[in-house]
Amino acid sequence: MIRNNIYSGSSLERKVGCSRAVEVGGHIFVSGTSPYAYDETTVGVGDFEQQARRCLEFISEALEQAGASLQNVVRTRVYMKDMNEFETMARIHGEFFREVRPATSFIQVSGFVRPEWLVEIEVEAVREP
Repeated sequence: MIRNNIYSGSSLERKVGCSRAVEVGGHIFVSGTSPYAYDETTVGVGDFEQQARRCLEFISEALEQAGASLQNVVRTRVYMKDMNEFETMARIHGEFFREVRPATSFIQVSGFVRPEWLVEIEVEAVREP
């Protein structure tokens, strides 16, 4: 089994002992993706839409490193602090995945690693090995 660990260069990956994504046999697992920029700042503090879009952009970058794209996504999990943002998140998710239609869950959580984070998204994708 060939395993490909994908790194963003974030110091958090070294500290936690994790990868941005892992690809095994054409299956790509992208870690929970927050609006935490590579310079260790939070993107869009207080702006749910900006944070959600940036999470999906970070995910797209990780998939590209694995030789895939958002078109390969088969599963999304969206963790949100406030379910009142569901309509906004549903609209954004639709923009990114309308044609792909992955299996999806929207889950409300009490908080994240950083209190200013409003959303975190993880995905699974499949491509030809």
